[in-house]
Amino acid sequence: MAATSKRSAEPGREAWALMHRFVEAHNRRRELADALGFRLGGGRGKILFQLRDGPKTLSQLADANRLDAPYATLVVDKLEAHGLVERRPHPDDRRRKLVTLTDAGHDAIATADAILLRPPPAIDTLPAEDLGQLTELLTRLLDADEAKAKAEE
Repeated sequence: MAATSKRSAEPGREAWALMHRFVEAHNRRRELADALGFRLGGGRGKILFQLRDGPKTLSQLADANRLDAPYATLVVDKLEAHGLVERRPHPDDRRRKLVTLTDAGHDAIATADAILLRPPPAIDTLPAEDLGQLTELLTRLLDADEAKAKAEE
């Protein structure tokens, strides 16, 4: 079935539905789970990727993911059980802990990036100009999300 349809009265909804359909058709959750030996669901993947920029406290991770502290602790516990992160004392306040990636965590992120950032073959069928436009539009959407999040702070 072709992805084209009659123009919707709600173009934003139609665009979102098409993006969602395309991404879901090419999801690589199973491939990623097979490569890592476990699934990164339940917020584990999101927190793992956030740690690539450096250690964070549990409260920073909870706030960034809109989680309550006990659930953030549970997610970090699971990542720690897989050997991907470790807790270390905070250098300025030993009562707080910093969550940091282990070597295995860095390796897991590299594996995930290799799998998740590999474009589906259909992407290669678009001319460079179309890819440039798509990239520009997606960048604008991400920028708008970031601006909205900052305005809500």
